[in-house]
Amino acid sequence: MVRSDPSLPILVLALLGAGLATLSSAAPGGEFLRQLAFLGAALVLIAVIARIGKRRILRYTAHLYAAALVLLILVRLVGTEVNGAQSWLYLGPLPGFQPSEFAKLALILALAAVMHERPIEGARGYLRPLALMLPPFALVFLEPDLGGALVIAAIGGGMLLVRGLPWRHLAVLALLTAVLFPSVVWPNLEPHQRTRIVSFMNPAADPQGSGYQVIQSTIAIGSGGLTGKGYGEGTQSQRGFIPYRHTDFIFPVLAEEGGFLGAMLLLGLYAALFWRLVAMAGECLYERDQLIIIGVLVLIAFQVLVNIGVTLGLAPVTGITLPLVSYGGTSLITTLTALALAFVVHRDRYADW
Repeated sequence: MVRSDPSLPILVLALLGAGLATLSSAAPGGEFLRQLAFLGAALVLIAVIARIGKRRILRYTAHLYAAALVLLILVRLVGTEVNGAQSWLYLGPLPGFQPSEFAKLALILALAAVMHERPIEGARGYLRPLALMLPPFALVFLEPDLGGALVIAAIGGGMLLVRGLPWRHLAVLALLTAVLFPSVVWPNLEPHQRTRIVSFMNPAADPQGSGYQVIQSTIAIGSGGLTGKGYGEGTQSQRGFIPYRHTDFIFPVLAEEGGFLGAMLLLGLYAALFWRLVAMAGECLYERDQLIIIGVLVLIAFQVLVNIGVTLGLAPVTGITLPLVSYGGTSLITTLTALALAFVVHRDRYADW
C-alpha cells in the first residue's frame, strides 16, 4: 500500500458540491434530503471498500458478476415498472434500486479479469468478453432500458478499445452495428423510445409532445447568458417548464442559474476528473488494474457526454442521469462506489491479486 493521492477525492467532492447546490434549487424539498441520505449510505460503502482493499474485492469478481445476473433476472420476474421500464426492484422495507447499476460495476470487474489474461487477436479472442457483456446487455435492454443498455455496451466497447483492437476489427464492428440497429434493435424498441429518436432529428415538429423537453432545455441553457440568472432565479426551471429538472435535465438548471461560466466550471471539473483517472490508470503496474480504472472512466464519461448532449439537443433522449449531480440514490451510490473502486485499485497498485 502506498500513500493515497487526494486529488481524486477533492474533484469528487467539488462535483458533489455543485450537484447538491443545483439540486437544492431544482428540488428543494424531499428529493434534496433523500439525496443527502443516499450520500451518507454511499460514504459508508466507500469506507468498507477502502477497508477491504483491492485483493479481497477482486477475489470475489465472479461472485459479484453472478449476483448481478441473478438480480437482473429477478427484476424481470418481480420488478416494478417506472417510466415505462420494469427496472426497479423492491425488497421488503428497503428503498427500491436498479440492479442494472450494480451490473455495470460487476461487468467492469469481470471484463478486466478476462481481458488481461491474453491478447485479442482472432475472432475467438472476443468470445469471453462478449459472453460476459451480452447477458446483462440483453436483460437491461429487455426491461426496456435503452439508456442502461447503451452504458453497458459503452463499458464493454471502451475497455476493448483501450485493450487494443486491430483496425479491421473496428471496421467489422461498425458494419455489424449498421446492420443490427435497423434489423434487430429498432424493431424491439418501445414506441416511446422510437419517438425520442425520431424527435431528436427535429424537435420543433412536435413542440408540445416529444420535442418539448429538448426545446425547453435549450431555451433554459441559452437564457442563462454569461453569468446566469442567479441561484433559484431560473425562470424555465423554477416555473416548471423543464420536466425531470432534478434528474435527467438538471444541467439546464445549472446553466440557466450559473450561466456559461457555471456550465464551463462544471465541465472543467469533469474534464479534470477524467484526466486524473487516465493518469491513475497509467500509474498502475498491472493491466487488470488499468482496465478497471478505464472501465470506471468510460462508465462516468459516457453518461456525462450523453446527458449533456441530450440537454443541448445533440443526442436523443435516453434517460441517462448526470453522474454526481442528478438526483438518484442508485445512480449516486453506483458512481461513488465505482470511483472508490478506482481509488483503492490505484492505492494498492503495487499489490498483486
